[in-house]
Amino acid sequence: MTEVRPTEAASASLWERDEEIAALEQAIDTLCADRSSSGSLLVVRGEAGLGKTALLAEIRRIAERRNCTVWSARGGETLRSVPFNVVRQLLQPALVSLMPEEAREYLGDWYDIAGPALGITEPGERQADPQGVCDGLVAGVRRLARRDWPLVLLIDDAHWADQETLRWLAAFAGRLDDLSVLVVVARRPGEVSGESARHLESIAAASGHPDADLNALTPDATAGLTRATLGAHADAPFCREVWAVTGGNPYETVELLARVQDSELEPTESAAAELRALNRSARGGGLVARLEELGIDATRFAWAAAILGTGISVDLVAELATMEHDDALRCAELLQGARILTEPDPANAQAGDGDLEFVHPLIATAVYNSIPDALRTAMHGIAAQVVTESGRGAAMASRHLLQVHPDDDEELVEQLREAAREHLAVGAPDAARRCLERALLEPPLPEVHARVLYELGCATLLTAPATTIDHLQSALGMPGLDGDERVDAVFRLSQALLHNDQMEEAVRTVEAEAARHEQGPARMRLQAVQYMWEGIYAGESNSPGRSERLADLASTCTGRDNSERALLMLRGFDALIHGENAEEVVELCDRALVNGRLAPGLGWTDTEWGIELLLMLANSYTYTDRLDRAESLYNEALRIYESAGWSGGHLALAHAHVGVGHRRRGRLREAEASLRESLRLAERVGRGLPLYWCVTCNLVEVLLARGHVDEAWAIADQYDFGPPYTSAMVMPDPRSVRGRLLLAVGSTQDGINELEEAGKAVAARGHHNPVLVPWALDLARALASQDPVRAGRLAADTRRQAERFGTDTAIGEALRCAAALETGQRAVRLLAQAVTYLEASPCQYEHAAARIEYGIAARSVAELNRGLALARSCGADGLVAQAQEVLEGGLGVR
Repeated sequence: MTEVRPTEAASASLWERDEEIAALEQAIDTLCADRSSSGSLLVVRGEAGLGKTALLAEIRRIAERRNCTVWSARGGETLRSVPFNVVRQLLQPALVSLMPEEAREYLGDWYDIAGPALGITEPGERQADPQGVCDGLVAGVRRLARRDWPLVLLIDDAHWADQETLRWLAAFAGRLDDLSVLVVVARRPGEVSGESARHLESIAAASGHPDADLNALTPDATAGLTRATLGAHADAPFCREVWAVTGGNPYETVELLARVQDSELEPTESAAAELRALNRSARGGGLVARLEELGIDATRFAWAAAILGTGISVDLVAELATMEHDDALRCAELLQGARILTEPDPANAQAGDGDLEFVHPLIATAVYNSIPDALRTAMHGIAAQVVTESGRGAAMASRHLLQVHPDDDEELVEQLREAAREHLAVGAPDAARRCLERALLEPPLPEVHARVLYELGCATLLTAPATTIDHLQSALGMPGLDGDERVDAVFRLSQALLHNDQMEEAVRTVEAEAARHEQGPARMRLQAVQYMWEGIYAGESNSPGRSERLADLASTCTGRDNSERALLMLRGFDALIHGENAEEVVELCDRALVNGRLAPGLGWTDTEWGIELLLMLANSYTYTDRLDRAESLYNEALRIYESAGWSGGHLALAHAHVGVGHRRRGRLREAEASLRESLRLAERVGRGLPLYWCVTCNLVEVLLARGHVDEAWAIADQYDFGPPYTSAMVMPDPRSVRGRLLLAVGSTQDGINELEEAGKAVAARGHHNPVLVPWALDLARALASQDPVRAGRLAADTRRQAERFGTDTAIGEALRCAAALETGQRAVRLLAQAVTYLEASPCQYEHAAARIEYGIAARSVAELNRGLALARSCGADGLVAQAQEVLEGGLGVR
């Protein structure tokens, strides 16, 4: 049962709760007063039996009297492994009132993403992104909340909520500023650890004020409750003993007083000595003994109800307890009379609640723990079968299968694998992991064992790369994975190593597997993956002949299949980073497309190759000045990930590269906005990963281009943008950007040292593209006064590299650098040439900078004004200030 509701015990539990009730009434009044008011969240904490549920029931009554809509849900001790269990309960009232087409209308684009998690639509074919599902649930509840204002959400026993619900609730709680809704969460202190505890801490922090901690009743309140229950004649010593025996726990007090009434004990000092024995009979072992007194059938019925935990119907319990329906009905009546089970309140009951619920979670726990271990395990096995046959699916049955002892059961392994697939399809990889880890304990048959490990590795790829590595290495070390499945496992293992910043091992893993295969599609795919990881491994010295081997292999490719297309993309990227002719880079990339588009099987959500390859392709277009093609790919990635609900690292990378496209165009405001959104998403994935370096590096570079040096320094400091650097390649080069940042903040010698290190690092790999690794341009400017000879040599070398590469941007930037080392008409001529090249380039920021520099050197107001207009359109505030200062100062410009 998921609703909180008033009962005799609940009413009694409201003694000495005036302060808490007043605060909650005020929150409801605020909610009802203004539809545009911000939302609020209240957390109520208290040990078992202190009246959390009663307080929520009172909130419901108050809210409904004020015509509020109330949705409520409750965690269950034995249901924590059921993903989205509590959030499904919470949304049931809204969902059951909607026709499917109405639900789609209200949830919008999130319907297909969050719908499977809520059980209102079938999942898609691909594994759902858990962060995307979480975001979809947040968006869906926000839309429904606006429809049903004023809305109160009540979540009881949050300490027992499933991890997926807590993740959603933490995200939802952080977005209440613009949503008028009241959320009340009740929980016990402690009880949870790990990820669930962190989510609960985030929820409490989002409330903005301390938790409301419930205390035990005072002796006076206990005396008042005792007299209200037993009569005013209950004497003071008797009331004092009630308090002493129960510790002022409201639930235990109510149960004890009920036992006193049942036993017809007079509430006098002479009878006070019997209270401890009565109290023992109402809890723990005493409750179990009382249950046994009802007979073996009633005990079996109670055990079966405790095993089910939720959706307790007489029919299901009868089937699980193997008893006739009439006998089950009789047992249900006995247990209700003994205050062990009760009927749900019809006014608050939800679909699937069943016919019965335990009077209190403490009773449910005591009954569950009283079942002999071996019998409890066997009953979970039967319950799994009962739940499956009732049509609730393998995923729902899996919580029972997780409790069954290993017994070499081939069928159980298959059931758990099926449950894992269902969990992955709705965005619950942790639930899938638990199923597959349990399947391994069975254990699987030898011919299946490797596949289970492989599936487990795939399930943890997005959430725990290090764990994935162990599982996939184990799977590959035993028989059972062959053909394409084995190749795919090696690829996924190398991906996990990459995301765990073990780049060299990723390369060697794929290289070793490729050597095991004869020439053919599998070997070609593995070779392509090897070249892909080598291409983005910043820590590797340029292996002898690597580029030549890749060029030879790609020269035989016509783009007839995806392995050949991948090799063409990789060859194009390799040519890019080595500074080969840009036209040849573009020609290679174009050959990898089919009618100008990505080939089937090479899309952004396809798993055979991964996002890294496509980013190499898009970046090759970006830095060869083919920004129209690059932006088309970046925007396609963003659109596809958003529509598919992928809200993790993939979406963060898409936003980052959309930002890169804006930066190259010179749209610096838009670039900053995209990169900040990417950084927000990357924070949810985890720091230190290659993704994080990509986002931080590009954001620092954009802020420097905007002239926001202090902000750039703050970002670098906040996100540890400095040595030691990631082993994955990041564009532009992080050392070069860090060196430029140091120069900008006045740490000239540190900046020079950083740029020197950047030069050494890229020289070891033969990366001579001055657009990707612009260390020499900044170093030449920094050395202009102290070592003009070396500065000139650096500028000349860079110009040769730029002319070899051949893009307007590269040549224009090299000419700007050369001009910075000259004076007089020589500088003017070089800047005039730079303007000519950069005017033809799509990179408007660089064009603006060249115009302003040319205007200053040539003392031309017209050129300065043209540069100023360009700088303003780019959002380059630093350039704008520079141009305005010169114009306002005059300085002899004409």
